[in-house]
This record gives sequence, C-alpha cells and structure tokens, in this order.
Amino acid sequence: MLVWLSMIFTLAYVAIALEHPLKVNKSASALIGAGLLWTVYGVALNNASVLNLQLRESLTDTAQIVFFLMGAMTIVEVVDAHNGFEVITSRIRTTKLSRLMWIVGFVTFFLSSILDNLTTTIVMVSLMKRLLDRREDRLFFAGIIVIAANAGGAWSPIGDVTTTMLWIGGQVTTLAIMQGLFLPSLINLIVPLLVTSRLLGDKPVVPPARDLAAELDSRPFERKLMFVAGLSILVLVPAFKTFTGLPPFMGILLGLGLLWMVGDLVHRKEEELRKQRLTLARALTRIDMSSVVFFIGILLAVAVLEHTHILSTIAHWLDRTVGRQDIIVIIIGLVSAVVDNVPLVAASMGMYGMDQYPPDSFLWEFIAYCAGTGGSILIIGSAAGVAAMGMEKIDFIWYVRKISGLALIGYFCGALVYMLQFHLTH
Repeated sequence: MLVWLSMIFTLAYVAIALEHPLKVNKSASALIGAGLLWTVYGVALNNASVLNLQLRESLTDTAQIVFFLMGAMTIVEVVDAHNGFEVITSRIRTTKLSRLMWIVGFVTFFLSSILDNLTTTIVMVSLMKRLLDRREDRLFFAGIIVIAANAGGAWSPIGDVTTTMLWIGGQVTTLAIMQGLFLPSLINLIVPLLVTSRLLGDKPVVPPARDLAAELDSRPFERKLMFVAGLSILVLVPAFKTFTGLPPFMGILLGLGLLWMVGDLVHRKEEELRKQRLTLARALTRIDMSSVVFFIGILLAVAVLEHTHILSTIAHWLDRTVGRQDIIVIIIGLVSAVVDNVPLVAASMGMYGMDQYPPDSFLWEFIAYCAGTGGSILIIGSAAGVAAMGMEKIDFIWYVRKISGLALIGYFCGALVYMLQFHLTH
C-alpha cells in the first residue's frame, strides 16, 4: 500500500509541476491525487469506522484553512473594490524596482509576524497589482513576498502555523523564539534581496494605468473606512485566537460578517447599480475559487501521508541514518518544500520528547526556522506560496527557475547564522 500511495503522490506532484506543458489545471491534478490516495488507503485499511474518523479529522483541519483563506481573500477584494489600497500606494514614491523590492520585502517581513504568512501574502500580492503593470515584475515580486512572509512568520509565535503549534505545545516560548530566530529569519530575507537588487539594477517601476472611473466612483471616506476596517480585522485575528481559544477561521468569519454589515450600512441609501459593485456579495464572486479547490486537494493528499505514518517513518529513518541533529532538521526543512510543514512538525513533536529536549532547546527553535522558511523553496511548499500561485497564476517551473535558487540561498544562510548564534550564546 505504501508503495502505491508514494507513487500516486509523486505522479500528482509531477502533474502539478507540469501544469502548462500538460495543459491540465493543477486543481484537477490535486483533486485526482487526493481522491486516489484516499481510495487506495480506504481499500487497504478495510475499516470504515476508522477511515471515516480520520477523514473527518482531516476535513476539519482542511476546512479551517480553506475558510480562513476564503475569508481573507474576500476582505482583500472588498478593500480593493473600494480602491482602499490607494491609501498605501499613494505614499510609495520610488521609481526603481530594486528600491521598491526592499520596501515590499521588509513590510511583508514585519507584517507577517503580526498577522501570519498566509494573510500577509494575500494582502501584499493584491497590493502589487496596484503598483506594477508588467506581469513579469508582479510574478517576481510575488516570489519575494512568499520568501519574506515565510521568513517573517518563522520568528513570531503567531506568524506561522508550525511555530504556533510549537508555541502551544510548550516547545518554544514567546520571548526566546523571537530572540533566537529574528536574526536568522532576517538573513533569510536579506540575502535574496541583495541578489535580486543586483539583478534588477536600475529597472524602473512601471505603474498600471490609473483607473479614473474607480477612483471617481470611490469616495475618500469609503476608501479609508474599508481599508482601516479590513486591515484591522486581519490584524486582530491572532488576538481573537489568543483571547478566545477559537481557531483563526472563526475570527475571520466574524470579521467578514462585521465588514459586510458596515458595507451595507454605508451604501444603504445609494443607487442599486453602484451598491452591487461594492458589496461583499460581489467580492465573494471575485475570489479565485480554483486556487481554493487546489488548496483542498493538496491538504487532503498530504493528510493521507500523515495517517499512514509515512512522514513519521521518514523522520525515524533520518534519526537512525543521519544521527546529527542539525542536519536532520535542515533535511526536514527541505522536505517541507515538497510536503506541508504542518504534518512534518507534528511528526517531529511526536518523535522527540520534552524530557530529552526541553523548551527553547536547539532542536525546537531550529525546527521552527527550517520548517517555516523551507517551504519557500518550492511554490507549493507553503500556504503563502499556494495563495500567491493562485492569485497571480504562477507557473511551478517558472518559480523553480526564478525564485527557488534565491529561497535556497537564503534558507542555508539563515540556518548557518542560527547555528553560529546558538553556539556563541550557549
């Protein structure tokens, strides 16, 4: 069974990577892969009650992420419909792509530590559509945003799902992980930015043509209100999770309802045609459902690898074969570029005990860094990458050629800085 599951996952992965040559949408490949994996697993398991229990568990985890993704994308669409991002874009004056990339990189890095890497990517990629006209420029910036968002999420306990898992599990504490991983995560971003700056040189920023109709259609009060309300909802989701103990998708759905109500009240006295263009109901029709469906397929496919203990088996094999803790964690980070980092970290948490590795030890902090930033190496290695892939229709092979090398260099540089820093301070 394990051989069949590995073969199906590999073939689905290859089909996703070769989406353009095959002329088959990646969402179809992901759904077929997930369906076949669960079918083979269900037939081999031959236990309907256990299978349904595991499927419900996987579906719950998947639904939480998908609901959050849909909510965040809809909020961004509402802000964009009101031309709300003009509040930011009007203040960015630079005319050089290299300088703009540094600004975008650092804003994404710090915003990701406050929000999370997925939400930050959605916001920043949407913002680039307002700043850049050339598709090639937008794709390149989307790649840098993925690197910056994952790097920013790694050093904050609320910036990435895996870091939050380790934080809730007691493996890391807030102050220690921020002190320990801030510099390595920053290096993970700065190195790709340095290389990119040399590549871009003095290339100018080519802004999109101003949509005068949209600017005239949206009033300054509405722009500012929707921008502040939308961003506030996204920023307050981590606080909602901490205060209530509820998962983030509940916070985003609550915020979505509040934003919907605010929008309806603001536009209640306006003509029906204008109201329809600006309501949240129309924003729901504008989100990219293809990328959401792709997300569902990928997460359900990886869930089978988790239930069959393929990932934990690999972790144990690495422990026996490699032996060295630092190399094992680096490999785990590289593997997280292929499969989701959440089950990898979950397997690591189950494999290593707290009695042997106490809170804030080298193992846990280094896992947080490697699993958080390793996903940037491939476009489908992180939630941020998958979101950017769907929003800008990024080709898997294009990302490998243009961005993966930058992400890999940053990954290893940050890892070396963390190991050096740890040995100097302990």
